[in-house]
Amino acid sequence: MRTFLKSWIPQCLWILRSPSRTFHGNNRLLASQITSHYESINQGKKELPEYFNFASDVLDEWARLEKDGKKTAMTGIYHFFSRVASADHICIKTRSQDPMLVYFTSGTTGFPKMVLHSHSSYGIGFAVSGRYWLNLTPSDILWNTSDTGWVKAAWSSVFSPWICGSCVFVHNMPQFKPEVIAEVSLTFYTVIFCSLQELRKLFHLLFLSSYKFPSLKHCVTGGEALNPEVLAKWKIQTGVDIHEGYGQTETVTICANMKGMKIKPGSLGKAVPPYDVQIVDDHGAVVPKGEEGTIAIRVKPTRPFCLFSEYLDNPEKTAASVRGDFYVTGDRGVMDEEGYIWFVGRADDIINSAGYRIGPFEVESALIEHPAVAEVAVVSSPDPERGEVVKAFIVLAPAFVSHDQKKLTLELQQHVKKVTAPYKYPRKMEFVQDLPKTVTGKIQRNVLRSKEWAKVKK
Repeated sequence: MRTFLKSWIPQCLWILRSPSRTFHGNNRLLASQITSHYESINQGKKELPEYFNFASDVLDEWARLEKDGKKTAMTGIYHFFSRVASADHICIKTRSQDPMLVYFTSGTTGFPKMVLHSHSSYGIGFAVSGRYWLNLTPSDILWNTSDTGWVKAAWSSVFSPWICGSCVFVHNMPQFKPEVIAEVSLTFYTVIFCSLQELRKLFHLLFLSSYKFPSLKHCVTGGEALNPEVLAKWKIQTGVDIHEGYGQTETVTICANMKGMKIKPGSLGKAVPPYDVQIVDDHGAVVPKGEEGTIAIRVKPTRPFCLFSEYLDNPEKTAASVRGDFYVTGDRGVMDEEGYIWFVGRADDIINSAGYRIGPFEVESALIEHPAVAEVAVVSSPDPERGEVVKAFIVLAPAFVSHDQKKLTLELQQHVKKVTAPYKYPRKMEFVQDLPKTVTGKIQRNVLRSKEWAKVKK
């Protein structure tokens, strides 16, 4: 996702030219009144202010407290910002709902859309998830490994840590190098680790090595659902749970496995305030617990302030994103009796084979458990008898590349039949060297699906 931000953000970050740098807080302080104030707005205990500007109301406030001689969680920020801005600078006065930034969606299911957010949306909307999902405190160092072109970089390198007064670690690493991440993580006394799709490479490195992280205390992931097998292996290797979260370019954190919650492996967690998250049908009605539907956020009678304003210059797409009283995410899911959300797949990715609806994620989760599978993507493929069937595109682990592919296909099919319902197994399988991905590392299943269905037209 490409970013257009108001100019104060690049000005704050331009000096990060050394290999690494930290902006740190005082490790003896608890969460500040600044953080608590904005957390109360997310929880509905206080009204959204008419005027808000992250630069003046958050960053300048930390700097003012430090300039006045008070030790704050953001100790050092006054000296940092004084290098790039005049001490008597005046920020533009903005209303909470004024436009602040535009992100492009990742384009995993079609052409990217321009998503417009207000000053309060990202500026205030991460106070709760920053404290309870990222588990940020003033004594923490947060390293967000996501690419700066991805929305998660704004979530976890700017808005969440700085509203919570936490330290942000930045490493000048032009390309993702798992061995560098592993080595650097060994040197810090507390580290919070944000991961995305590329961290599968780190998982493979860790499982083949003796790396240990005694200072690692909290890990989160977002962007694409992680298979339970990966979560289990990470816990065995590091001793730390991965707290999976879920959100979109259009939102802040929708739901998450927050600190202190019981983690259900494979679940996206529960709704994060101020969102009321439900599973709805094609007409916008809430479905019973345990029934599949579309993951949605209630927008009527009151639209959450931390939801995007509109798809810029695209009123049709903006209108289509609302179904009844809900903003619909386009993702399919299930809510269990305890309120946990379980991801099934993008609505466009659901496979309808002989009347059976099959979510690709469950099949992918089953396949990734097998040691032969390094990466996998599951899509629909045309079939004259069933309409469409499950097809798996598989990147083999190095140790299995030379194996007989016919025998391996049968073995993997049998494996899926044992792990899931037998009708979900991939009737077609293709071994590939790599999978098509967006610049942010998300698998483009639509590319693979289009390739399959284009064969019918020939």
